[in-house]
This record gives sequence, C-alpha cells and structure tokens, in this order.
Amino acid sequence: MAAYLRRNEIDLVHAHMFRAEVVGTRAAVAAGTPVVMATVHSSRVRSPEDVATLAGLTPLMDRLLIPSDSIAQKIRAEGRLAPSTIVPNGVDLSRFALPAAPCNLRDQYGIPCTDVLLGVVARLEPEKGHTHLVAAMPAILERAPRTWLVIVGEGSECASLRAQVAALPAPARDRIIFTGRRDDISAITSDLDIAVLPSLREAQGISILEAMARRKPVVASCVGGIPEVVTQGVSGLLVPPASPDALTDAVATLARSPNLRMRMGDAGYATVEERFSIDAMVRRIEGVYREELERAGVSAQLTTARDRDDAAPGADAARRPSDRGALEVPPV
Repeated sequence: MAAYLRRNEIDLVHAHMFRAEVVGTRAAVAAGTPVVMATVHSSRVRSPEDVATLAGLTPLMDRLLIPSDSIAQKIRAEGRLAPSTIVPNGVDLSRFALPAAPCNLRDQYGIPCTDVLLGVVARLEPEKGHTHLVAAMPAILERAPRTWLVIVGEGSECASLRAQVAALPAPARDRIIFTGRRDDISAITSDLDIAVLPSLREAQGISILEAMARRKPVVASCVGGIPEVVTQGVSGLLVPPASPDALTDAVATLARSPNLRMRMGDAGYATVEERFSIDAMVRRIEGVYREELERAGVSAQLTTARDRDDAAPGADAARRPSDRGALEVPPV
C-alpha cells in the first residue's frame, strides 16, 4: 500500500475503522503521505492490545472524524490524542423520496394490515439488546393487543433469542417473527409502524435514521449517540437500557396512538433532512479535507470562514507538526 501511495502521489489517506486505521496509517506514514485521517464510529469495546495499538498510531494522524459526542468521550478514554471533528452519519434522502418498493412482509407472515407492526433492524448481538424487547412483549400485548414484532437480521444471538421467544406464553410467542437477513430493508422499514432499537451501547444508530427518513416514530435506548439523534417526545421516545418495563410503556403509548405516531414520524423526517442527510455529511467531510490539505501545504486555496464554520464544527484548535519523522512501528 505504501508503494501504491507513493506511485500515485496520493495526498490524503482516510482510513475507516480498526483494520484500515492500522494498515492505512502505517502505509501512509511510510509513504510520506501529507495528510492522514481516520473515521471512528464503532462503540465496540476492544481488547487492551487493540486499544494500545490505536493509541500509539493516533499521534501520527492529522484528524479523527467521529459521529457523536459519545464516541468523542470513548476515544479520549482510550488515550487517542489527535484533533477530532464530529461529523454525524447521514442517510441518502433520495432513497426515501419515492414510495418504497412493495413489501410482502405482512402477507408472508399473516400480519393484518390494521395491526401495529414493531421492527428491530440490527445485528443479533448482545449489545443490541433484543432480549429486553422480547421480554417486554407479553406486557406490550396486554396493553396493545393488536401488536406484532419483526426482528430483522442475523448474528450470534439468533438461537438464544429464538429459544427465549419459544418460552414465552401465547400470544406473545406467536407475535414475534424472525426474518433473518433481508435485502429489502427500505421496504420493510416503510411497512413498520414503530422502529425500535433497544441497544445497550450505540455510536449513533443508522437504522433509526433510516426509519426517521421513512417518517417512522422511534423507540430507542438512551445510550451513546442516540439522544443526539432522537429528541425525547418529539421524534421518538427514549428509554433506559435493559428495561423491559420502560420499553413496554413507550411502545404501548405509541401503539395506541396513530396521531402521535404520525406527528413523531414527521418530526423525525424534518430532523434527518436538516441535520443527518448524506449531503450534509459529505459537505462536512469535504471541508475537513480542504482544511487539512491547506494546513499541509498541498492546497494553496484558503478555506473561507463560512466553510470552516459549516464543514468542521468542533475541530480541536491544537495542531501538531506535519513532519511525522520516520516510521518506527513493526510492519503489519
């Protein structure tokens, strides 16, 4: 990779996530690439060895891009000392401008069109908190009897979640559907009445952004970057993590009020349009690129004050020298 960067006279390397950061940063430094950046958006808790590796490489980076304040706190706790800029994840609103493709989910599973459909679109992993929503379903059905839950995705928790559902009393065990992996997520999201994300930790939650872009109200855990996306009582309802009782209250409230679901869905769309569109995300990243290229002396064009305000909110003022010296880390 270092040879490729030198041969093509690459001016900026932007790595994305752990493996790319480790390989890309070392290659960029070895090649003498003027600007080295990385995006950090995972809330995953890594091993001490991995954390130490990233902390050691971070001083060689010019800027970290992060999606939320919660990830800013995480990288500081990990000792990653480099200027950082918050650039929220964005969704492509053009995908949601047209009606969704026909979805046969209700027909496939015999869900009446008049019943309320909850949906979780997430990997079936412990940190996504599916087990707490499953545990809440009997109480949800006591308060909103015409309610169903679809769990979309696959992962290591699939077998244990299915066993948990099978042990529930009727009708709850018959109202929870596992779809497995689906390629028609946009259509499924359009078919939902309420999007739920009961995560125990979350960097931001792209699935809830996509639900908001489809004008769906959200019930989500108040963890990580989710409160920076969902406004309590406006675009959705936030609940404490790992709380079936709180999930029951929030879901039942929305399930019994079509008007509230509509108001929150409209407010969620307005939020995405204003703050979380992919166009806004791209503009911010382009602005950071311009700043770093100019600082490194690659680009002679000065960024205007407006560009700085719009493109790179939250950038740390402290800058380190662009001369990184020789690469002194073992090869990958």
